[in-house]
Amino acid sequence: MTATPQDPTAPDMEHADDAAAADRNAQAIANDVVARVLARAGTARAEGGTVHTVHDGEQLDLEERTALRRVVGLSTELEDVTEVEYRQLRLEKVVLIGMYSGGDAAAAEAEVSLRELAALAETAGSQVLDGLLQRRQKPDPGTYLGSGKAAELAAMVRAVGADTVVADTELAPSQRRALEDIVKVKVVDRTALILDIFAQHAKSREGKAQVELAQLEYLLPRLRGWGESMSRQAGGQVSGGAGMGSRGPGETKIELDRRRIRNRMAKLRREIKDMAPARATKRLERKRHAVPNVAIAGYTNAGKSSLLNALTDAGVLVENALFATLDPTVRRARTDDGRVYTLADTVGFVRHLPHQLVEAFRSTLEEVGDAALLLHVVDASHPDPEGQIAAVREVLAEIPGIDEVPEVVVLNKADVADPAVVGRIQRREKRTVVVSAHTGEGIAELRGLIANELPRPDVAIDLVVPYSRGDLVHRVHQSGELDHEEHLAQGTLLRGRVDEALAAELQRVAVATS
Repeated sequence: MTATPQDPTAPDMEHADDAAAADRNAQAIANDVVARVLARAGTARAEGGTVHTVHDGEQLDLEERTALRRVVGLSTELEDVTEVEYRQLRLEKVVLIGMYSGGDAAAAEAEVSLRELAALAETAGSQVLDGLLQRRQKPDPGTYLGSGKAAELAAMVRAVGADTVVADTELAPSQRRALEDIVKVKVVDRTALILDIFAQHAKSREGKAQVELAQLEYLLPRLRGWGESMSRQAGGQVSGGAGMGSRGPGETKIELDRRRIRNRMAKLRREIKDMAPARATKRLERKRHAVPNVAIAGYTNAGKSSLLNALTDAGVLVENALFATLDPTVRRARTDDGRVYTLADTVGFVRHLPHQLVEAFRSTLEEVGDAALLLHVVDASHPDPEGQIAAVREVLAEIPGIDEVPEVVVLNKADVADPAVVGRIQRREKRTVVVSAHTGEGIAELRGLIANELPRPDVAIDLVVPYSRGDLVHRVHQSGELDHEEHLAQGTLLRGRVDEALAAELQRVAVATS
């Protein structure tokens, strides 16, 4: 029997067919992800808009915040900018781009990240028109996407009429420039988008200084000065006889800009440093009066401000948007047995939070490191709550002293969360409490947990305080635990427990008047 000769190219053809099928499958997965993101683009910040409760107060800041938002169809391209501060409010029309490597799990993670990017773009005031997701082992060092996908992106931008491309990563300056040269519209990355939102929402003097510092740190390595009008080098006759390799006008201009930016950054760092003592003084005052601090931290839009309002009726700004709160808010509260403590609402975190912002807001985040208890608020209704928990802890790990602060994971939005997801997180975390700041579910349980976790006074007192020192009696009522109080001729008899510092002060007064 004669063997039938085999075609030597057959294995190569089969391999090529398998590769083509894998590419088509990856493209189908990417298209499905983009379709789901776009289907929710208009409601990515949250479905149904902002819902307020009676604890949120009048929300006077909300009208001002809304006035800053870009509006579809609003023509705000100013011609005369001599009498007004120029700010471009034209609604940007954006196309999102992202990348993932691996299988279905990586695609699911990319979908969560791209959906968050859409929410960030909307919070910044943009309109999401389309998206492009690519499966690739590693980004192209030149154009991030590679020449083929970059050309496809350019065609997509022209087709939908977009004026901006937003990348779901931090692009190298060279990648951004190369991509802009291909797509012919502005390209921004995730970091620039977050910085833009922070710039829109910062209100306090310190918050504005911190945001500007982060923006300048981001801008410094991205200054552009290439081209004929700004030549980097000009030698020989061109440089006016200064010799080969002499500095051209472009390099001089860039160096001048860099020097100005560095000077401004140094000034901002001094200003932020000068603001720190005021916050430190308040912390010391709380410690002197034995007022413990409870810090509220968590992912952006997890409901931290709503929780603060539910616990204290503070009435701070609540908005269904990312990074609605930038400036820390501290409010006083009481346990059911009368002990005073403070609640501090901090800036929200996000995946891949720009290191510039972490560094700029380090002084504010120190409030968390000095806390007696950390309430880590989690949006239990989010598609990936575990990812949010990991992102928050990654930032918190950089705060000095955070390891010594007891942490309680507060699973918020329980009224709309999947019970199976809530149960899964409860099994993973050591201490949790399930609440809904909107409906009030679990708030009483959370108050009880806070009361149990706060440090209790442990120095026994049995003494008489003269009536002229009513301030000390008031402090005992605020931070101590009284078993007996009686008004005598020489003063107020107090029996109970207080902290060590207050006990020493009471003892000195009692001895001096005995």
